[in-house]
Amino acid sequence: MSVTENQAHGEDREASRRSLEGLALGDAFGERWFPLFRDREQAFADIRARRAPQEPEWHWTDDTAMALAIHQVLERFGTIDQERLAACFALTFDADPGRGYGSGMHDLLPLLLETPEEWRVQAPLLFDGGSLGNGAAMRVAPLGAWFAADLAEAARQAELSARVTHAHPEGVAGAVAVAIASALSVRGELTVRAVADQTPQSTVRDGLLRAAELPAETEPWKAADILGSGQRIRADDTVPFAVWTAARHPDDLEGALWSTAEGFGDVDTTCAITGGIVAAHTGTGGVPASWLARREALPGR
Repeated sequence: MSVTENQAHGEDREASRRSLEGLALGDAFGERWFPLFRDREQAFADIRARRAPQEPEWHWTDDTAMALAIHQVLERFGTIDQERLAACFALTFDADPGRGYGSGMHDLLPLLLETPEEWRVQAPLLFDGGSLGNGAAMRVAPLGAWFAADLAEAARQAELSARVTHAHPEGVAGAVAVAIASALSVRGELTVRAVADQTPQSTVRDGLLRAAELPAETEPWKAADILGSGQRIRADDTVPFAVWTAARHPDDLEGALWSTAEGFGDVDTTCAITGGIVAAHTGTGGVPASWLARREALPGR
């Protein structure tokens, strides 16, 4: 991999923005497959036939809203300042709490609006030991891309970003795994085993090791049955499948998103993770123009 001047200093802003765009596309695309918009039988038939949702607008969810907060902090400070990130999360939530945030964030983020430093006390109290949900993983791919030149730093910064809301070791491990996957994607080195090797000991890592052993011909719906696809909203039930689909289509964002959608589950989040990982390398230029036209625009674009 050629290393630019920014990368030599630990920053890859272009890759991070590519990842953010792909994350938002995956989030908005995945959201269209929930029963709110079409029943499961019809959704599965459409996905298998590769018939894209025809709604004129594909809105993104809290996955993208929180990824935007991380990206904003990186753009301003070049690193994760946890108090500033907590404040940014709180302000983002306060501006639009209807983006699909989970119950833990509805409890936590309003408390951080006036006193963002309280994340240190409040985040570990969620669910009696901190959240092990997939929320820290769903938003972190742009961070991994930002620090692609240094995997250890990508992992360290991912942990800092996770602990603001997800203090449980499994929630942290999910964020580290996705950040590493995104960094490896930028470098053209993405494999599930390589991600597992850089992930802390955890059930997330165990799931990644299972994913690495799946035969290449495994269909996505079967992989989702084996690995989980976010139905339990836990990091260990979400991250291995999303990383597997990303590694299966490292140069094909559209194919990666279709494969991920076949797993259903928490489909906006699995597609957001996969989209953020793959697009860190590919960008969004290879997907149909109609998808990009329908996806809700990101601020500043």
